[in-house]
Amino acid sequence: MQYKLRFITFICCWCAWTSLAQDVSLFQQYNGRYDFTFIGNGLNPQENSFMTFAQINTSSNATLNLNSGDVIENAYLYWAGCGPGDSEVKLNGQNITPQRNFTFQRLSGANTYDYFSYFADVTQIVQAQGNGNYTLSELDLNPWIGYYYGNRTNFGGWAIVIIYKNNQLPLNQLNVYDGLQGVPNFISIDLQNLNVIDNRQSKIGFLAWEGDQDIAVGESLTINNNLISNLPLNPPANAFNGTNSFTNSSDLHNMDLDVYDLEPHINIGDTSANIVIRSGQDFVMLNTVVTKLNSQLPDAVIAIDQITTPCNSHSVMVHYTVRNFEATNALQAQVPIAVYVNGVYTAGTFTQNEIPIDGSESGAIALDLPQDIVSPFEIQLVVDQNQNLQSTVVELRENNNTSQQQTSLFTSEPLGTLEDLISCNEGYSVGTFDFSSYENQIKQNPTDQVSYYTSLNDLNIGQNEIADVSNFVAPATPMEIFVKVDNGNCYNTTSFFLRTKKCKPIVYNFISRNSDGVNDVFKIKGLRDVFLNYKLEVYNRWGKLIWTGNNNTAEWDGLAQKGFIVEENQTTDGTYYYSLELNDADYPEPLFGYLYLSE
Repeated sequence: MQYKLRFITFICCWCAWTSLAQDVSLFQQYNGRYDFTFIGNGLNPQENSFMTFAQINTSSNATLNLNSGDVIENAYLYWAGCGPGDSEVKLNGQNITPQRNFTFQRLSGANTYDYFSYFADVTQIVQAQGNGNYTLSELDLNPWIGYYYGNRTNFGGWAIVIIYKNNQLPLNQLNVYDGLQGVPNFISIDLQNLNVIDNRQSKIGFLAWEGDQDIAVGESLTINNNLISNLPLNPPANAFNGTNSFTNSSDLHNMDLDVYDLEPHINIGDTSANIVIRSGQDFVMLNTVVTKLNSQLPDAVIAIDQITTPCNSHSVMVHYTVRNFEATNALQAQVPIAVYVNGVYTAGTFTQNEIPIDGSESGAIALDLPQDIVSPFEIQLVVDQNQNLQSTVVELRENNNTSQQQTSLFTSEPLGTLEDLISCNEGYSVGTFDFSSYENQIKQNPTDQVSYYTSLNDLNIGQNEIADVSNFVAPATPMEIFVKVDNGNCYNTTSFFLRTKKCKPIVYNFISRNSDGVNDVFKIKGLRDVFLNYKLEVYNRWGKLIWTGNNNTAEWDGLAQKGFIVEENQTTDGTYYYSLELNDADYPEPLFGYLYLSE
Protein backbone atom coordinates (compact mmCIF):
# COMPACT_ATOMS: atom_id res chain seq x y z
CA MET A 1 0.00 0.00 0.00
CA GLN A 2 1.03 3.59 -0.55
CA TYR A 3 -0.53 6.18 1.73
CA LYS A 4 -0.57 9.63 0.23
CA LEU A 5 -0.98 11.93 3.24
CA ARG A 6 -1.63 15.57 2.59
CA PHE A 7 -2.45 18.62 4.67
CA ILE A 8 -5.55 20.62 3.77
CA THR A 9 -5.98 24.22 4.80
CA PHE A 10 -9.59 25.05 5.58
CA ILE A 11 -10.96 28.07 3.77
CA CYS A 12 -14.11 29.65 5.16
CA CYS A 13 -16.94 29.63 2.70
CA TRP A 14 -20.42 31.09 2.87
CA CYS A 15 -22.05 27.94 1.52
CA ALA A 16 -22.79 24.82 3.54
CA TRP A 17 -20.54 22.67 1.34
CA THR A 18 -18.66 22.76 -1.93
CA SER A 19 -16.69 20.24 -4.02
CA LEU A 20 -13.89 19.72 -6.51
CA ALA A 21 -14.33 16.94 -9.10
CA GLN A 22 -13.66 15.68 -12.64
CA ASP A 23 -16.67 15.79 -14.94
CA VAL A 24 -17.85 12.53 -16.38
CA SER A 25 -16.89 12.51 -20.08
CA LEU A 26 -16.32 10.09 -22.97
CA PHE A 27 -13.33 7.79 -22.41
CA GLN A 28 -13.70 5.11 -25.11
CA GLN A 29 -16.08 4.20 -27.94
CA TYR A 30 -16.69 0.81 -29.58
CA ASN A 31 -18.56 0.04 -32.76
CA GLY A 32 -19.35 -3.53 -33.69
CA ARG A 33 -20.87 -6.63 -32.16
CA TYR A 34 -20.13 -5.50 -28.61
CA ASP A 35 -21.85 -5.57 -25.24
CA PHE A 36 -20.76 -4.93 -21.65
CA THR A 37 -21.06 -6.17 -18.10
CA PHE A 38 -19.82 -5.11 -14.66
CA ILE A 39 -18.40 -7.15 -11.81
CA GLY A 40 -17.18 -5.85 -8.47
CA ASN A 41 -17.70 -5.66 -4.74
CA GLY A 42 -17.47 -3.28 -1.81
CA LEU A 43 -15.25 -3.37 1.26
CA ASN A 44 -17.84 -2.30 3.83
CA PRO A 45 -18.99 -5.33 5.86
CA GLN A 46 -22.38 -3.59 6.23
CA GLU A 47 -23.97 -0.36 5.14
CA ASN A 48 -22.18 2.51 6.86
CA SER A 49 -25.48 3.96 8.12
CA PHE A 50 -25.90 0.96 10.40
CA MET A 51 -22.32 0.54 11.59
CA THR A 52 -21.82 0.76 15.36
CA PHE A 53 -18.09 1.40 14.93
CA ALA A 54 -15.72 2.20 12.02
CA GLN A 55 -14.64 -0.88 10.12
CA ILE A 56 -13.66 -1.82 6.56
CA ASN A 57 -12.11 -4.79 4.79
CA THR A 58 -8.98 -4.70 2.62
CA SER A 59 -10.17 -7.21 0.00
CA SER A 60 -13.32 -8.62 -1.57
CA ASN A 61 -14.38 -11.00 -4.33
CA ALA A 62 -16.60 -11.06 -7.40
CA THR A 63 -17.29 -13.65 -10.11
CA LEU A 64 -17.22 -13.23 -13.88
CA ASN A 65 -19.54 -15.51 -15.83
CA LEU A 66 -19.62 -14.68 -19.55
CA ASN A 67 -21.50 -16.80 -22.06
CA SER A 68 -19.88 -19.12 -24.58
CA GLY A 69 -18.77 -17.12 -27.61
CA ASP A 70 -18.18 -13.92 -25.62
CA VAL A 71 -14.65 -12.68 -26.35
CA ILE A 72 -13.20 -10.11 -23.97
CA GLU A 73 -12.12 -6.96 -25.81
CA ASN A 74 -11.19 -4.73 -22.86
CA ALA A 75 -11.43 -4.76 -19.09
CA TYR A 76 -11.20 -1.56 -17.03
CA LEU A 77 -10.67 -1.67 -13.27
CA TYR A 78 -11.91 1.16 -11.03
CA TRP A 79 -11.28 1.20 -7.28
CA ALA A 80 -12.49 3.96 -4.98
CA GLY A 81 -12.92 5.00 -1.38
CA CYS A 82 -12.75 7.68 1.20
CA GLY A 83 -9.49 9.45 2.00
CA PRO A 84 -6.58 10.66 -0.15
CA GLY A 85 -6.23 7.27 -1.82
CA ASP A 86 -4.41 3.96 -1.96
CA SER A 87 -2.82 3.52 -5.40
CA GLU A 88 -1.18 0.14 -4.81
CA VAL A 89 -3.56 -2.80 -4.95
CA LYS A 90 -3.56 -6.33 -6.31
CA LEU A 91 -5.97 -8.14 -8.60
CA ASN A 92 -5.78 -11.91 -8.25
CA GLY A 93 -2.37 -11.46 -6.65
CA GLN A 94 -0.94 -9.29 -9.42
CA ASN A 95 0.27 -5.77 -8.66
CA ILE A 96 -1.85 -3.10 -10.30
CA THR A 97 -0.53 0.34 -11.20
CA PRO A 98 -3.16 3.00 -11.98
CA GLN A 99 -3.01 4.89 -15.27
CA ARG A 100 -5.48 7.60 -14.25
CA ASN A 101 -7.02 8.92 -11.06
CA PHE A 102 -10.07 10.97 -10.12
CA THR A 103 -10.63 12.99 -6.94
CA PHE A 104 -13.61 14.57 -5.27
CA GLN A 105 -13.29 17.03 -2.40
CA ARG A 106 -16.16 18.05 -0.21
CA LEU A 107 -16.06 20.91 2.29
CA SER A 108 -18.81 20.58 4.87
CA GLY A 109 -18.86 23.06 7.66
CA ALA A 110 -15.40 23.15 9.17
CA ASN A 111 -14.41 19.76 7.79
CA THR A 112 -12.79 18.71 4.52
CA TYR A 113 -13.51 15.29 3.04
CA ASP A 114 -11.52 13.78 0.20
CA TYR A 115 -12.59 10.85 -1.98
CA PHE A 116 -10.73 9.08 -4.77
CA SER A 117 -11.09 6.70 -7.68
CA TYR A 118 -8.26 5.02 -9.61
CA PHE A 119 -8.35 3.49 -13.09
CA ALA A 120 -6.24 0.68 -14.57
CA ASP A 121 -6.51 -1.25 -17.81
CA VAL A 122 -6.52 -4.91 -16.72
CA THR A 123 -7.43 -6.39 -20.10
CA GLN A 124 -4.51 -8.82 -20.20
CA ILE A 125 -5.30 -10.22 -16.76
CA VAL A 126 -8.99 -10.74 -17.48
CA GLN A 127 -8.37 -12.13 -20.97
CA ALA A 128 -5.89 -14.64 -19.50
CA GLN A 129 -8.24 -15.84 -16.78
CA GLY A 130 -11.66 -15.42 -18.36
CA ASN A 131 -14.57 -16.61 -16.25
CA GLY A 132 -14.06 -17.24 -12.55
CA ASN A 133 -13.36 -15.55 -9.28
CA TYR A 134 -11.61 -12.16 -9.05
CA THR A 135 -10.17 -10.79 -5.82
CA LEU A 136 -9.07 -7.21 -5.27
CA SER A 137 -6.75 -7.04 -2.27
CA GLU A 138 -4.50 -4.65 -0.32
CA LEU A 139 -6.90 -1.75 -0.69
CA ASP A 140 -6.31 -0.44 2.84
CA LEU A 141 -8.34 2.57 3.93
CA ASN A 142 -8.03 1.95 7.66
CA PRO A 143 -5.83 5.01 8.32
CA TRP A 144 -8.73 7.28 7.38
CA ILE A 145 -11.87 5.26 8.06
CA GLY A 146 -12.49 6.73 11.50
CA TYR A 147 -12.54 10.30 10.23
CA TYR A 148 -15.13 9.52 7.55
CA TYR A 149 -17.17 7.38 9.92
CA GLY A 150 -18.05 10.61 11.68
CA ASN A 151 -20.36 11.64 8.81
CA ARG A 152 -21.09 8.10 7.60
CA THR A 153 -19.26 8.44 4.25
CA ASN A 154 -16.74 5.72 5.03
CA PHE A 155 -16.61 3.32 2.09
CA GLY A 156 -14.36 1.48 -0.34
CA GLY A 157 -14.83 -0.88 -3.27
CA TRP A 158 -13.90 -1.89 -6.78
CA ALA A 159 -15.48 -2.78 -10.12
CA ILE A 160 -14.34 -4.05 -13.52
CA VAL A 161 -16.11 -2.80 -16.63
CA ILE A 162 -15.84 -5.59 -19.22
CA ILE A 163 -16.38 -4.96 -22.93
CA TYR A 164 -16.86 -8.17 -24.89
CA LYS A 165 -17.53 -9.15 -28.49
CA ASN A 166 -19.74 -11.91 -29.83
CA ASN A 167 -20.53 -12.64 -33.48
CA GLN A 168 -24.13 -13.43 -32.51
CA LEU A 169 -24.73 -9.92 -31.14
CA PRO A 170 -26.35 -7.18 -33.20
CA LEU A 171 -24.16 -4.32 -34.34
CA ASN A 172 -23.93 -1.87 -31.46
CA GLN A 173 -22.22 1.31 -30.41
CA LEU A 174 -20.79 1.29 -26.88
CA ASN A 175 -19.62 4.44 -25.13
CA VAL A 176 -17.63 4.35 -21.89
CA TYR A 177 -17.73 7.58 -19.86
CA ASP A 178 -15.87 8.21 -16.62
CA GLY A 179 -14.95 10.90 -14.11
CA LEU A 180 -16.00 11.57 -10.52
CA GLN A 181 -18.99 13.82 -9.79
CA GLY A 182 -21.09 13.85 -6.66
CA VAL A 183 -24.25 15.00 -4.90
CA PRO A 184 -26.13 15.75 -2.52
CA ASN A 185 -28.36 18.27 -4.11
CA PHE A 186 -28.02 18.07 -7.88
CA ILE A 187 -25.70 17.14 -10.77
CA SER A 188 -26.42 17.24 -14.49
CA ILE A 189 -24.29 15.27 -16.95
CA ASP A 190 -24.54 15.43 -20.74
CA LEU A 191 -23.42 12.23 -22.43
CA GLN A 192 -22.11 13.31 -25.84
CA ASN A 193 -21.09 11.33 -28.96
CA LEU A 194 -24.25 9.24 -29.08
CA ASN A 195 -25.73 8.28 -32.43
CA VAL A 196 -29.19 6.83 -31.96
CA ILE A 197 -30.46 5.20 -35.12
CA ASP A 198 -32.30 2.40 -33.37
CA ASN A 199 -33.24 2.53 -29.69
CA ARG A 200 -34.26 -1.12 -29.42
CA GLN A 201 -32.36 -3.16 -26.79
CA SER A 202 -30.44 -0.08 -25.72
CA LYS A 203 -29.23 0.10 -22.13
CA ILE A 204 -27.18 2.18 -19.73
CA GLY A 205 -24.98 1.04 -16.86
CA PHE A 206 -23.79 3.00 -13.81
CA LEU A 207 -20.91 2.58 -11.37
CA ALA A 208 -21.67 4.79 -8.35
CA TRP A 209 -20.32 5.03 -4.80
CA GLU A 210 -21.62 5.56 -1.28
CA GLY A 211 -25.37 5.24 -1.96
CA ASP A 212 -27.43 4.12 1.06
CA GLN A 213 -30.32 1.70 0.96
CA ASP A 214 -32.43 3.43 3.59
CA ILE A 215 -31.79 7.06 2.64
CA ALA A 216 -34.29 8.19 0.01
CA VAL A 217 -34.73 11.89 0.68
CA GLY A 218 -35.48 13.68 -2.58
CA GLU A 219 -33.45 11.11 -4.52
CA SER A 220 -34.06 10.58 -8.26
CA LEU A 221 -32.30 9.56 -11.45
CA THR A 222 -33.63 10.99 -14.72
CA ILE A 223 -32.53 10.52 -18.32
CA ASN A 224 -33.76 13.15 -20.76
CA ASN A 225 -36.22 14.31 -18.06
CA ASN A 226 -37.62 10.77 -17.71
CA LEU A 227 -37.58 9.30 -14.21
CA ILE A 228 -36.05 5.85 -14.47
CA SER A 229 -36.17 2.83 -12.19
CA ASN A 230 -35.45 -0.87 -12.24
CA LEU A 231 -37.82 -2.60 -9.90
CA PRO A 232 -37.53 -4.22 -7.50
CA LEU A 233 -33.81 -3.40 -7.08
CA ASN A 234 -33.90 0.31 -7.91
CA PRO A 235 -37.13 2.11 -7.05
CA PRO A 236 -37.65 5.55 -8.61
CA ALA A 237 -37.08 7.36 -5.29
CA ASN A 238 -33.94 5.40 -4.34
CA ALA A 239 -31.86 4.53 -7.42
CA PHE A 240 -28.52 4.43 -5.58
CA ASN A 241 -29.12 1.96 -2.78
CA GLY A 242 -26.25 -0.54 -2.70
CA THR A 243 -27.48 -2.92 -5.42
CA ASN A 244 -26.02 -4.93 -8.28
CA SER A 245 -28.36 -5.23 -11.28
CA PHE A 246 -26.01 -7.73 -12.95
CA THR A 247 -26.30 -10.25 -10.12
CA ASN A 248 -29.69 -9.10 -8.70
CA SER A 249 -27.99 -8.51 -5.38
CA SER A 250 -29.00 -5.94 -2.77
CA ASP A 251 -26.03 -6.29 -0.41
CA LEU A 252 -23.43 -4.30 -2.36
CA HIS A 253 -22.90 -1.99 0.60
CA ASN A 254 -22.39 1.65 -0.32
CA MET A 255 -21.74 1.08 -4.03
CA ASP A 256 -23.99 0.49 -7.05
CA LEU A 257 -23.55 -1.53 -10.23
CA ASP A 258 -26.83 -0.75 -11.97
CA VAL A 259 -28.15 -1.21 -15.47
CA TYR A 260 -31.32 0.31 -16.95
CA ASP A 261 -33.30 -0.03 -20.14
CA LEU A 262 -32.72 3.06 -22.29
CA GLU A 263 -35.26 2.37 -25.00
CA PRO A 264 -38.15 4.44 -23.53
CA HIS A 265 -35.89 7.40 -22.77
CA ILE A 266 -34.05 8.14 -26.02
CA ASN A 267 -35.18 8.80 -29.57
CA ILE A 268 -33.80 7.98 -32.99
CA GLY A 269 -31.60 10.86 -34.08
CA ASP A 270 -30.38 11.77 -30.59
CA THR A 271 -26.68 12.60 -30.37
CA SER A 272 -26.61 13.16 -26.60
CA ALA A 273 -28.44 12.24 -23.42
CA ASN A 274 -28.87 14.26 -20.25
CA ILE A 275 -28.54 12.52 -16.88
CA VAL A 276 -29.68 14.31 -13.74
CA ILE A 277 -29.10 12.94 -10.26
CA ARG A 278 -30.84 14.56 -7.28
CA SER A 279 -30.51 13.79 -3.61
CA GLY A 280 -31.66 15.73 -0.60
CA GLN A 281 -29.53 13.78 1.85
CA ASP A 282 -27.77 10.73 0.46
CA PHE A 283 -24.19 11.44 -0.69
CA VAL A 284 -23.69 9.76 -4.11
CA MET A 285 -20.68 9.90 -6.47
CA LEU A 286 -20.99 8.83 -10.09
CA ASN A 287 -17.77 7.26 -11.44
CA THR A 288 -18.53 5.41 -14.69
CA VAL A 289 -21.37 5.26 -17.23
CA VAL A 290 -21.60 2.83 -20.16
CA THR A 291 -24.22 3.06 -22.90
CA LYS A 292 -25.15 0.48 -25.53
CA LEU A 293 -27.08 1.48 -28.66
CA ASN A 294 -28.07 -0.63 -31.64
CA SER A 295 -26.15 1.26 -34.29
CA GLN A 296 -25.74 -0.39 -37.70
CA LEU A 297 -24.00 2.32 -39.67
CA PRO A 298 -20.88 2.72 -41.80
CA ASP A 299 -18.08 5.08 -40.87
CA ALA A 300 -16.24 6.56 -43.85
CA VAL A 301 -12.71 7.71 -43.06
CA ILE A 302 -10.34 9.03 -45.72
CA ALA A 303 -6.56 9.35 -45.67
CA ILE A 304 -4.23 10.95 -48.22
CA ASP A 305 -1.58 8.33 -48.94
CA GLN A 306 0.65 10.23 -51.35
CA ILE A 307 0.66 13.35 -53.49
CA THR A 308 2.69 12.95 -56.68
CA THR A 309 3.98 16.25 -58.06
CA PRO A 310 5.78 15.92 -61.42
CA CYS A 311 8.63 18.30 -62.15
CA ASN A 312 7.76 21.61 -63.78
CA SER A 313 4.06 20.77 -63.89
CA HIS A 314 0.85 22.13 -62.36
CA SER A 315 -0.79 18.72 -62.55
CA VAL A 316 -0.64 16.60 -59.39
CA MET A 317 -1.96 13.15 -58.56
CA VAL A 318 -3.53 12.59 -55.15
CA HIS A 319 -3.57 8.96 -53.95
CA TYR A 320 -6.00 8.20 -51.13
CA THR A 321 -7.67 5.38 -49.21
CA VAL A 322 -11.24 5.31 -47.92
CA ARG A 323 -11.68 3.01 -44.91
CA ASN A 324 -14.75 1.66 -43.16
CA PHE A 325 -12.99 0.59 -39.95
CA GLU A 326 -14.80 0.35 -36.60
CA ALA A 327 -18.09 0.49 -38.48
CA THR A 328 -21.23 -1.49 -37.91
CA ASN A 329 -22.42 -1.66 -41.51
CA ALA A 330 -20.99 -1.68 -45.03
CA LEU A 331 -20.33 1.63 -46.79
CA GLN A 332 -22.34 1.93 -49.97
CA ALA A 333 -20.73 2.49 -53.37
CA GLN A 334 -20.53 5.87 -55.10
CA VAL A 335 -19.90 7.91 -51.95
CA PRO A 336 -18.75 11.39 -53.05
CA ILE A 337 -15.29 12.73 -52.27
CA ALA A 338 -14.72 16.50 -52.40
CA VAL A 339 -11.25 17.91 -53.10
CA TYR A 340 -10.22 21.33 -51.86
CA VAL A 341 -7.04 23.29 -52.61
CA ASN A 342 -6.34 26.02 -50.07
CA GLY A 343 -9.95 25.71 -48.93
CA VAL A 344 -11.45 26.14 -52.41
CA TYR A 345 -13.45 23.31 -53.97
CA THR A 346 -11.41 22.10 -56.94
CA ALA A 347 -12.61 18.65 -58.00
CA GLY A 348 -14.65 15.67 -56.93
CA THR A 349 -14.76 11.92 -57.34
CA PHE A 350 -16.57 8.88 -55.92
CA THR A 351 -15.80 5.57 -54.27
CA GLN A 352 -16.29 2.72 -56.72
CA ASN A 353 -17.47 -0.28 -54.74
CA GLU A 354 -19.27 -1.16 -51.55
CA ILE A 355 -16.72 -1.21 -48.72
CA PRO A 356 -17.40 -3.90 -46.09
CA ILE A 357 -16.89 -3.51 -42.35
CA ASP A 358 -13.13 -3.22 -41.66
CA GLY A 359 -12.58 -2.88 -45.42
CA SER A 360 -10.96 -0.19 -47.53
CA GLU A 361 -10.68 1.06 -51.10
CA SER A 362 -7.81 3.01 -52.65
CA GLY A 363 -8.05 5.48 -55.49
CA ALA A 364 -6.40 8.48 -57.11
CA ILE A 365 -7.53 11.76 -58.63
CA ALA A 366 -5.60 14.09 -60.95
CA LEU A 367 -5.73 17.82 -60.25
CA ASP A 368 -4.84 20.63 -62.65
CA LEU A 369 -3.78 23.48 -60.41
CA PRO A 370 -4.00 27.15 -61.39
CA GLN A 371 -0.87 28.64 -62.87
CA ASP A 372 -0.69 31.34 -60.21
CA ILE A 373 -0.75 28.98 -57.22
CA VAL A 374 1.97 29.66 -54.67
CA SER A 375 3.82 26.86 -52.87
CA PRO A 376 3.35 25.50 -50.29
CA PHE A 377 -0.39 24.89 -50.48
CA GLU A 378 -2.85 22.54 -48.80
CA ILE A 379 -4.87 19.76 -50.42
CA GLN A 380 -7.87 18.52 -48.45
CA LEU A 381 -10.08 15.52 -49.18
CA VAL A 382 -13.51 15.16 -47.60
CA VAL A 383 -15.34 11.85 -48.01
CA ASP A 384 -19.13 11.83 -47.98
CA GLN A 385 -19.35 15.42 -49.17
CA ASN A 386 -20.37 16.72 -52.58
CA GLN A 387 -19.76 20.06 -54.26
CA ASN A 388 -22.72 21.56 -52.39
CA LEU A 389 -21.24 20.55 -49.01
CA GLN A 390 -23.95 17.93 -48.61
CA SER A 391 -23.54 14.51 -47.00
CA THR A 392 -25.18 11.53 -48.69
CA VAL A 393 -24.58 8.79 -46.07
CA VAL A 394 -25.65 8.56 -42.43
CA GLU A 395 -22.51 7.54 -40.51
CA LEU A 396 -21.55 6.54 -37.00
CA ARG A 397 -19.32 9.63 -36.80
CA GLU A 398 -19.55 12.66 -39.01
CA ASN A 399 -16.43 14.38 -37.67
CA ASN A 400 -13.71 12.12 -39.10
CA ASN A 401 -14.24 12.49 -42.86
CA THR A 402 -11.36 14.84 -43.62
CA SER A 403 -7.70 14.42 -44.51
CA GLN A 404 -5.35 17.23 -45.47
CA GLN A 405 -1.72 17.49 -46.44
CA GLN A 406 0.55 20.39 -47.31
CA THR A 407 2.61 20.06 -50.48
CA SER A 408 4.56 22.12 -53.00
CA LEU A 409 5.15 22.20 -56.73
CA PHE A 410 8.72 21.44 -57.72
CA THR A 411 10.41 23.37 -60.50
CA SER A 412 13.87 23.74 -62.00
CA GLU A 413 15.26 26.44 -64.24
CA PRO A 414 15.39 25.76 -68.00
CA LEU A 415 18.76 24.49 -69.07
CA GLY A 416 21.01 26.11 -71.62
CA THR A 417 22.07 24.43 -74.85
CA LEU A 418 25.20 22.34 -75.15
CA GLU A 419 27.20 22.17 -78.34
CA ASP A 420 27.50 18.90 -80.17
CA LEU A 421 30.84 17.15 -79.79
CA ILE A 422 32.85 15.99 -82.79
CA SER A 423 35.50 13.30 -82.67
CA CYS A 424 37.51 11.42 -85.23
CA ASN A 425 35.82 8.44 -86.80
CA GLU A 426 37.55 5.33 -85.47
CA GLY A 427 35.81 3.04 -87.90
CA TYR A 428 32.21 2.54 -88.87
CA SER A 429 31.31 5.86 -87.09
CA VAL A 430 32.74 4.77 -83.72
CA GLY A 431 34.18 7.69 -81.72
CA THR A 432 35.68 8.48 -78.32
CA PHE A 433 34.44 11.61 -76.53
CA ASP A 434 35.17 13.71 -73.43
CA PHE A 435 32.21 15.76 -72.14
CA SER A 436 33.33 16.10 -68.51
CA SER A 437 33.54 19.89 -68.85
CA TYR A 438 29.80 20.14 -69.54
CA GLU A 439 28.90 19.64 -65.85
CA ASN A 440 30.05 23.09 -64.79
CA GLN A 441 28.48 24.66 -67.85
CA ILE A 442 25.00 23.27 -67.22
CA LYS A 443 24.66 23.48 -63.40
CA GLN A 444 22.17 26.01 -62.03
CA ASN A 445 23.47 25.69 -58.45
CA PRO A 446 26.72 24.30 -57.02
CA THR A 447 24.80 21.48 -55.33
CA ASP A 448 23.04 20.31 -58.50
CA GLN A 449 23.67 16.71 -59.54
CA VAL A 450 24.46 16.22 -63.25
CA SER A 451 24.15 12.84 -64.92
CA TYR A 452 24.25 11.57 -68.52
CA TYR A 453 22.29 8.84 -70.31
CA THR A 454 22.05 7.38 -73.79
CA SER A 455 18.23 7.35 -73.79
CA LEU A 456 15.48 9.55 -72.34
CA ASN A 457 13.79 6.53 -70.82
CA ASP A 458 16.95 5.64 -68.89
CA LEU A 459 17.12 9.23 -67.66
CA ASN A 460 13.51 9.24 -66.46
CA ILE A 461 13.83 5.99 -64.53
CA GLY A 462 17.40 6.66 -63.39
CA GLN A 463 19.17 3.62 -64.80
CA ASN A 464 22.25 2.98 -66.96
CA GLU A 465 23.93 6.28 -66.14
CA ILE A 466 27.12 6.88 -68.16
CA ALA A 467 29.95 6.22 -65.74
CA ASP A 468 33.00 7.52 -67.68
CA VAL A 469 32.21 10.86 -69.26
CA SER A 470 35.85 11.73 -70.02
CA ASN A 471 36.50 8.68 -72.19
CA PHE A 472 33.13 7.62 -73.56
CA VAL A 473 33.18 5.39 -76.63
CA ALA A 474 30.14 5.91 -78.83
CA PRO A 475 29.49 2.65 -80.73
CA ALA A 476 27.70 4.50 -83.50
CA THR A 477 27.24 8.13 -84.40
CA PRO A 478 25.49 10.42 -84.52
CA MET A 479 24.39 9.60 -80.93
CA GLU A 480 22.20 11.80 -78.71
CA ILE A 481 23.31 12.15 -75.09
CA PHE A 482 20.63 13.13 -72.56
CA VAL A 483 21.61 15.31 -69.61
CA LYS A 484 19.78 15.42 -66.25
CA VAL A 485 20.32 18.26 -63.79
CA ASP A 486 18.69 17.48 -60.43
CA ASN A 487 18.34 20.10 -57.68
CA GLY A 488 17.14 17.58 -55.10
CA ASN A 489 13.42 18.23 -55.57
CA CYS A 490 13.07 18.41 -59.30
CA TYR A 491 15.11 18.04 -62.42
CA ASN A 492 15.31 19.38 -65.94
CA THR A 493 16.84 17.89 -69.05
CA THR A 494 18.71 18.81 -72.19
CA SER A 495 20.73 16.90 -74.74
CA PHE A 496 23.54 17.14 -77.26
CA PHE A 497 24.86 14.96 -80.09
CA LEU A 498 28.08 13.06 -80.49
CA ARG A 499 29.26 13.13 -84.09
CA THR A 500 32.29 11.78 -85.90
CA LYS A 501 34.24 13.04 -88.88
CA LYS A 502 36.89 11.51 -91.14
CA CYS A 503 40.15 12.87 -89.82
CA LYS A 504 43.37 12.79 -91.84
CA PRO A 505 44.97 9.35 -91.33
CA ILE A 506 48.07 9.12 -89.14
CA VAL A 507 50.85 6.99 -90.62
CA TYR A 508 53.15 4.97 -88.34
CA ASN A 509 56.04 4.63 -90.81
CA PHE A 510 57.98 1.80 -89.23
CA ILE A 511 57.66 -1.97 -89.56
CA SER A 512 59.57 -4.41 -87.34
CA ARG A 513 59.27 -7.97 -88.54
CA ASN A 514 60.28 -9.68 -85.32
CA SER A 515 56.78 -10.90 -84.45
CA ASP A 516 56.82 -9.24 -81.04
CA GLY A 517 53.34 -7.83 -81.54
CA VAL A 518 54.65 -4.28 -81.92
CA ASN A 519 54.83 -2.62 -85.36
CA ASP A 520 54.55 -5.99 -87.07
CA VAL A 521 52.47 -4.42 -89.88
CA PHE A 522 52.24 -1.11 -91.66
CA LYS A 523 49.74 0.74 -89.43
CA ILE A 524 47.78 3.80 -90.52
CA LYS A 525 45.47 5.10 -87.81
CA GLY A 526 42.09 6.37 -88.92
CA LEU A 527 42.17 4.62 -92.29
CA ARG A 528 40.63 1.15 -92.10
CA ASP A 529 36.79 1.11 -91.88
CA VAL A 530 36.80 4.89 -92.13
CA PHE A 531 37.79 5.47 -95.76
CA LEU A 532 36.05 2.45 -97.19
CA ASN A 533 37.33 2.98 -100.76
CA TYR A 534 40.96 3.76 -100.06
CA LYS A 535 43.84 2.30 -102.14
CA LEU A 536 47.32 1.85 -100.66
CA GLU A 537 50.45 1.06 -102.71
CA VAL A 538 53.98 0.33 -101.46
CA TYR A 539 57.13 0.87 -103.62
CA ASN A 540 60.71 -0.10 -103.10
CA ARG A 541 63.56 2.35 -103.29
CA TRP A 542 63.84 1.85 -107.04
CA GLY A 543 60.18 2.79 -107.55
CA LYS A 544 58.93 -0.69 -108.21
CA LEU A 545 55.39 -1.48 -106.93
CA ILE A 546 55.62 -4.42 -104.52
CA TRP A 547 52.28 -4.36 -102.63
CA THR A 548 48.71 -3.10 -103.09
CA GLY A 549 45.93 -3.11 -100.42
CA ASN A 550 42.51 -1.70 -99.58
CA ASN A 551 39.84 -1.90 -96.88
CA ASN A 552 39.25 -5.57 -97.67
CA THR A 553 42.84 -6.70 -97.34
CA ALA A 554 45.09 -7.04 -94.32
CA GLU A 555 47.69 -4.43 -93.45
CA TRP A 556 51.09 -4.81 -95.20
CA ASP A 557 53.34 -7.15 -93.22
CA GLY A 558 56.50 -6.30 -95.20
CA LEU A 559 56.23 -9.08 -97.80
CA ALA A 560 56.22 -8.36 -101.52
CA GLN A 561 53.35 -9.48 -103.71
CA LYS A 562 54.29 -7.73 -106.96
CA GLY A 563 57.35 -6.99 -109.11
CA PHE A 564 60.63 -8.91 -108.57
CA ILE A 565 59.81 -11.39 -105.80
CA VAL A 566 62.61 -13.20 -104.02
CA GLU A 567 62.34 -16.37 -101.98
CA GLU A 568 59.22 -16.51 -99.83
CA ASN A 569 58.30 -12.99 -100.90
CA GLN A 570 61.00 -11.60 -98.65
CA THR A 571 62.05 -8.01 -98.84
CA THR A 572 65.20 -6.45 -97.54
CA ASP A 573 65.59 -3.97 -94.72
CA GLY A 574 65.49 -0.40 -95.82
CA THR A 575 63.32 2.49 -96.86
CA TYR A 576 60.11 2.04 -98.83
CA TYR A 577 57.56 4.48 -100.15
CA TYR A 578 53.78 4.49 -100.08
CA SER A 579 51.00 6.12 -102.03
CA LEU A 580 47.58 6.44 -100.33
CA GLU A 581 44.53 7.38 -102.35
CA LEU A 582 41.59 7.99 -99.95
CA ASN A 583 39.02 8.39 -102.71
CA ASP A 584 37.08 10.81 -100.53
CA ALA A 585 35.72 14.22 -101.49
CA ASP A 586 37.32 15.79 -98.40
CA TYR A 587 40.74 14.42 -99.36
CA PRO A 588 40.95 14.46 -103.16
CA GLU A 589 44.77 14.42 -103.38
CA PRO A 590 46.80 11.24 -102.72
CA LEU A 591 49.04 11.12 -99.71
CA PHE A 592 52.73 10.15 -100.19
CA GLY A 593 55.40 9.20 -97.72
CA TYR A 594 58.06 6.74 -96.74
CA LEU A 595 58.39 3.98 -94.21
CA TYR A 596 61.28 1.95 -92.87
CA LEU A 597 61.33 -1.81 -92.80
CA SER A 598 63.46 -3.65 -90.27
CA GLU A 599 63.93 -7.20 -89.07
